[in-house]
Order: sequence, then C-alpha cells, then structure tokens
Amino acid sequence: MKKLCLAVVGKDVSRSSSPDMHSFIAGALGAEIVYEKVSLPPEEFASRAEELFVRYDGFNVTIPFKRDIIPYLRSLEGDAAVFGAVNTVLSARRAGYNTDGLGFMLMLKNEGVDAAGKRVLLLGAGGAGRSAAKKLKDAGAEVFVYDKNAALARAVAEEFGVEALAQALPAPYDVIVNATGVGMHRTEGISPAGEELVSGCDAAVDLIYVPPKSEFLRIAESLGKRAFNGMPMLFYQAYFAECIYLGIGPDEEQAKELFKAYQKHSYGC
Repeated sequence: MKKLCLAVVGKDVSRSSSPDMHSFIAGALGAEIVYEKVSLPPEEFASRAEELFVRYDGFNVTIPFKRDIIPYLRSLEGDAAVFGAVNTVLSARRAGYNTDGLGFMLMLKNEGVDAAGKRVLLLGAGGAGRSAAKKLKDAGAEVFVYDKNAALARAVAEEFGVEALAQALPAPYDVIVNATGVGMHRTEGISPAGEELVSGCDAAVDLIYVPPKSEFLRIAESLGKRAFNGMPMLFYQAYFAECIYLGIGPDEEQAKELFKAYQKHSYGC
C-alpha cells in the first residue's frame, strides 16, 4: 500500500489535532500516511481549491469550507448528499463524504446513550446541529431544535421532520446536546443553557472538546447529570474518514477500541 498524502483544510487549522489523530488511526489500520494542515483565508479558497486535488490523495474539510468544496466535486456520497456539506474528499474520484453524523451517533452509542424513543433538545441548527438532528430523528428520537436564528431552526425542522422551538424553556428532556459552539474560544466560561434548563435532562452532550469541560458540562455535572464532550465524535468521524481513504469497511467495535488506545497514547489515561 502506497503512502497516502492527506490534509485538513480550513480557515485556521493551526491548532488542529487531526494530523495526530489520523496518523494514529492509519497506523493502527496498517497504513502509512503524511497528514498536513492547510489554513486558507476564505477569500483564497476559490483560487486554491483545484490544487488540493492535485497535491493530496484525500483531504478533510472543516469550517468554513464544508459547502464551498461542493462545486469542485463530481459526486456527493451518503450523508454528504443529505446534509449538503462535506468533511471528507477522495481526490481521484472527486467524491465528497460526510462522516460527522456517523461519528456523533457512534459517540452516543459508546457513551451508553440510546436515542430511540428519547426526547432530545438540540441547541444549535448550524452544520453540526443539522447532522445531529437528522441522525437523531432517524434513530427514533423526538427532536426539538432551538437556535437564536429562528429561520435556521425552522429550516432544519422542515427538512428533517423535527420540531423547532421559539424558546429553549425548561422541560423534561432525556438528552440536551450543545451544537452551538458557545463555550469555546471567546465564549469560554459561558453556557448556552442555565441550571434550570439543564436540571430537566438526564444527560448533557457538548460537541465542544476544547476546553475538555465546558461551562455547560460543568453545570450538568454539578446537578448530577451524565456529561461528556465531543472528543469521541471527533475521533470517530476521523476513523470513518480513514476507512474511506483506505477503501476498507468500518467496524464500530474496532473504532471503540482504537479510541481507548488513542486516549492512552495522547493523554496516558
């Protein structure tokens, strides 16, 4: 098997953990890769997109280019066609995939959260929220979506058959998922949901993983709720992407064991 040249492409991926994560997964799967970071100013994406297909065997796409890459592709496969967003590209075929939803649902499964029949409040109707809403609905959850941009929430509700909320008021939910981005970068220390809202749930899931314990998760833990961040999702979406690059079928149990090994490799835990 030849050494693959891969990359992650985004506005600023200087602090991305993707190279370490993908290299670990590929090595465990018996492959050898070179994985680079490519930060592009949004205004330069159109002029430099074509060189990505020449330089790399495949690449991952992150904020804000998950939709911008689509005009350069010949096909959208699986979830990418449903979501209208791409996070994984096979250069030779110019095919786009989206492994975010798969990673999200495998994270829930391995954290012991069964979505079937559950009431789920989803905070955020952007890219991550859309994929989560569709996957949760498909798994049999009753999904309620709130976004400060009400039009976004309504669009997700209409597209995927979930319910849009005008306000996120306290109510009994089995799970609350933060897909807003609130709690990281300049909003670190801020929670998208207060104690009154969080107190009504059984489990809190934050797709943020930096910081490892957001204010949202801290509140949930202080109330005795199950709480976990999005690091497993990040790893699992990378695993599914590597399977696409290598042309092999994914194995959920293998992914679970590899994540345990990666935690020991990276954090000694």
